Amino acid sequence: MMNLLLVAAGGAIGASARYLISLIPVKSTFPFLTLGINFLGAVLIGFITGLFLSQKLDAKWTLFWKTGVCGGFTTFSTFSLEAYQLLESGKYWTGGIYITASVIFCLAGVVLGQMMSRN
Repeated sequence: MMNLLLVAAGGAIGASARYLISLIPVKSTFPFLTLGINFLGAVLIGFITGLFLSQKLDAKWTLFWKTGVCGGFTTFSTFSLEAYQLLESGKYWTGGIYITASVIFCLAGVVLGQMMSRN
């Protein structure tokens, strides 16, 4: 039961943070906010995993941060919808850049987070 509460609390924090970031006014057809959220989430999940693997973070707190906060914060379903909408509307170049940038930035974010946890 405690694990469920940790995930729920983390999820509430992550989802609330995502919502607050979505309120930032950006005038662009490119989904910069979703890309940024996913990058930050990738950095955070890499950092948390690095701390856990180096035994600097307890498994319960890893559950709170990885499953709860990161799960509530990152927006893969939103990314998928936005990518589909860009492609469906004929914005193939923008859609391709968005998909490519999301994969590259988020993988780099995980690496960056892992590196940060080692220091």
